[in-house]
Amino acid sequence: MDEALSYAVFLFPQAIEVLGDAIKPYLSEGPTGAHIVCTSVDASGGFFEVSVPGRDREGNDVVAQLMLPNAFIKFVVSLHNDQSFGFSVRGA
Repeated sequence: MDEALSYAVFLFPQAIEVLGDAIKPYLSEGPTGAHIVCTSVDASGGFFEVSVPGRDREGNDVVAQLMLPNAFIKFVVSLHNDQSFGFSVRGA
């Protein structure tokens, strides 16, 4: 299996409110709500750590390491491809 694995990390609404403008650049909106798309997660320590790929001002690839209090995390979903993710009504 060569496909890239990524994760959608959902925060509680109160966590997004508390973090304010600092978290907004890392949030993606989707049909299931605001979430952070990241390439790795680590929930083994005192904080929930996520790696978020991005670009700096010069256009170079960078990876931001975000460390969030464990209590801020609502749930995590693994994403197995580049397609949009969300819930919808299934056709008959």
